[in-house]
Amino acid sequence: MLGTETPGPADPSSSEILRATDLHKSYGHVEVLKGITLAVRQGEVLVLIGRSGSGKSTFLRCVNLLEVPSRGRLEFEDWCFDFAPHKHLRGSVVRQLRRRIGMVFQQFNLWPHLTAERNVALALEDVLRVPRVEARERAHDALHKVGLQEKAQSLPGQLSGGQQQRVAIARALALEPKLIMFDEVTSALDPELVQGVLEEMRRLAEGGMTMIVVTHEMGFAQEVGDRVVFMDQGVVVEEGPPREVITSPSHPETRAFLRSILR
Repeated sequence: MLGTETPGPADPSSSEILRATDLHKSYGHVEVLKGITLAVRQGEVLVLIGRSGSGKSTFLRCVNLLEVPSRGRLEFEDWCFDFAPHKHLRGSVVRQLRRRIGMVFQQFNLWPHLTAERNVALALEDVLRVPRVEARERAHDALHKVGLQEKAQSLPGQLSGGQQQRVAIARALALEPKLIMFDEVTSALDPELVQGVLEEMRRLAEGGMTMIVVTHEMGFAQEVGDRVVFMDQGVVVEEGPPREVITSPSHPETRAFLRSILR
């Protein structure tokens, strides 16, 4: 892996929990992120919108270091990562960072042979080294938070797509992260199941969870988002309050994108 990390105290005068500065990501000669600079405040719901291939998902994967940025800087709580070629990034620090940043994917990524409870508990045992009995209790609590306590012993194949996605949310919540990122979590669901998952996300936001959400659900973005960012071709084109960006966008690319999904 590439990069250097410098732990240090966070600025007590700032409410920022995350800041990406001039973040780039290339795959060979293809540059997917072309200098993203974004900050997220504690308790904020930041919504990323944009066309497929604009770099939204890549940005999320760079934030929790599933992908290592090619260059730029990433600051999260008391960590600062400066990325450049031929620099080393310690695996132990990456693991600690991922414990604090939860991520829920478009695909549920559940073990099909394990119950909902074991899918959640196993993450606690593997990532946080929580003893099995305690992990089971915490898994049950997390499933209760998403309204699935009665499905704890069900296998993923016995659950609807919306319920499986809520198990994935419970798995992220059980790790007690400081930030949760959602990557198009409703796009693989049947339309009648979407609202249930969005309602869980809405409850998390109302509870003060810091969230970054990649979505095409403009109603959710307007109702729950604190700020909307429109990305296009690897750059931030426009950002601002949801009603401003979604109902009165200033950039022609933003207007064209919104016309295409709202018509």
